[in-house]
Amino acid sequence: MDKKTILGLVAMALVFIGFAYLNGKEQQRYQAELDAYHAYQDSVRRATMPEVDSTTYEAVATEMTATAAEQALAAADAAHAREVEMFGQELTEAAEAEAAELVVENEVMTVRFTTRGAQIAGVTLKEYTKYGPKEHRTEPVEMFDSAAERFNLSFFVRRGLHDVKVSTADYTFVAEPVATNAEGAQVVTMRLAVAPGASLVYEYLIYNTKSAERDYLIDFRVRFDGMSPYLSNQTSLALDWTSRTYQNERGFENENMYTTLAYRFPGEDSIEELGISEGSKSDDTSSHLDWVAFKQQFFSSVFIAPNLLHGAQMAFETAAPGSGYIKQFALQTAVDYTAQTEGYDFAFYFGPNQYSILRKVAVSDEPLYLERLIPLGWGIFGWINRWVVIPVFDLLRNHIASFGIIILILAVLIRLVISPLTYKSYVSMAKMRLIKPEMDALAAKYPKQEDQMKRQQATMELYRKAGINPMGGCIPMLIQMPILIAMFRFFPASIELRGESFLWAHDLSSYDSVLDLPFSIPFYGDHISLFALLMAASTFIFSWINYQQTASSQPQMAGMKFMMLYLMPLMLLVWFNGYASGLCYYYLLSNILTIGQTYIVRHMVDDNKIRLAMEANAARKSKGKKSKFQQRYEERMRELQQMQQQQQAHKK
Repeated sequence: MDKKTILGLVAMALVFIGFAYLNGKEQQRYQAELDAYHAYQDSVRRATMPEVDSTTYEAVATEMTATAAEQALAAADAAHAREVEMFGQELTEAAEAEAAELVVENEVMTVRFTTRGAQIAGVTLKEYTKYGPKEHRTEPVEMFDSAAERFNLSFFVRRGLHDVKVSTADYTFVAEPVATNAEGAQVVTMRLAVAPGASLVYEYLIYNTKSAERDYLIDFRVRFDGMSPYLSNQTSLALDWTSRTYQNERGFENENMYTTLAYRFPGEDSIEELGISEGSKSDDTSSHLDWVAFKQQFFSSVFIAPNLLHGAQMAFETAAPGSGYIKQFALQTAVDYTAQTEGYDFAFYFGPNQYSILRKVAVSDEPLYLERLIPLGWGIFGWINRWVVIPVFDLLRNHIASFGIIILILAVLIRLVISPLTYKSYVSMAKMRLIKPEMDALAAKYPKQEDQMKRQQATMELYRKAGINPMGGCIPMLIQMPILIAMFRFFPASIELRGESFLWAHDLSSYDSVLDLPFSIPFYGDHISLFALLMAASTFIFSWINYQQTASSQPQMAGMKFMMLYLMPLMLLVWFNGYASGLCYYYLLSNILTIGQTYIVRHMVDDNKIRLAMEANAARKSKGKKSKFQQRYEERMRELQQMQQQQQAHKK
């Protein structure tokens, strides 16, 4: 080992020893400070003991409070400096500013605004009240819970070499005094300064034109004032809207069934819905949208942006029964943006789901089809409601105050319209009853299974000579079904019936209860609806009369006795117990009128005249030439008979 190596090892040893010595000193100093800190804590604890002088305690407490305040102030200043550095002075001040509220109203609603996010904080409908305890309606309808309402527009702003995200819901706008424009609309303007000389401007217009389709509509204009240099390179701005709706009707389940999220694609005359659910539901779309609605049974909050919404994620969550709420809605979407975009023209609709109002709501020349929010049914059912039932209903309610009388007149008019079908149905069943002896003779003539084809041929020949259509008794009933289904859709969706009383029913849009049960029966409920009970009883009576007529002429109907007489009325009783009392009342009237109509037709129809007509028709048919349809039918029956005989021969 040379001298250099030895010197190196000695130097390393000296460094190590020196480091250990200094580290020991540092450890001792740290331990001394730790002991002093523990002593300080002990002194504080002792200061809280009764035997310690209060002067000492106050001195220590004052010292600690001052120190904490200084530290908090220093931290706040540092945080403020970082916010200013990142977002700028304007946005930093807007984030820290206190929010204020503005209230604007017209004849149909009161609108509350908050400068925090420059959003609508509440909408109260003056002409409608929510269902309250003991069947009283005193509180006005609130469209949503202001505590859960959020409408936010997000975008990126260029700050030096980096971009920062701005969410309008996090900032307090500066509100200008409410003004009135040349059209008489009240204008609420709120401004958010984003940078020197650049601001985002929200402008709301509330009209009072005495026209419901205009006054329930709030124009919402977004303007970029000098913001183009500060908006970073982005092709769209994000928009999210969440809202929680109150329970406004008597029955939670019935109201929830009609509460959902709906939207419309541009150019379509129909709408899409998330459907009915007692839990949660969601849907996504990448297409453009014209509007999105948070729809309740009788009221809707609609965000209207014709062909501006680019794709959307939509969802709702159902609230628990008894919570006072129905659903929590959520919408996440975007609006297209370019450097040339100066702003957007949006609109909100906060109002009733009334057909005569929604069909007139417009923001441009293109129709919005908001009336599709009312579930009148698809296809022919919706057509009957839109073009027949609603016009007649509106005509009657313009001249008659009682909705119970209006429903009665509507039921009478519908029965008069379909009375020819009822007459034909009865005549067809009468003919079937008169040829029953001949039918029994054919059954006795062809009792074997292998003679089934011959029996059918003979039966069809008998029908032909008697002039009987085998479907004559069923077709009129099938034709009536669209009307019955259309009324089933119409009454629960008619806001005109909301709050209207008749007899013992306090609200024709909700169920009537003559007895509240102390318990809940599965599938039935915790109350007894008298209209539903009477409707089920009338259905039983009508079914019994109808069964007596058809069972004698059609023996196969005997096997359906239990379903017709007992099961169907029972199912209707259970099903309709929680439905709108106006619907049950209409079906009750319809059954009573049908029963009366049946007895009238029975006395009008003379069986002897029908028999003579059948005999004359048989004589004419026997001399006349068979129709091509009859010839093809008989030829087909002969082919089937030959095939059956071959199969039987093959089995042998």
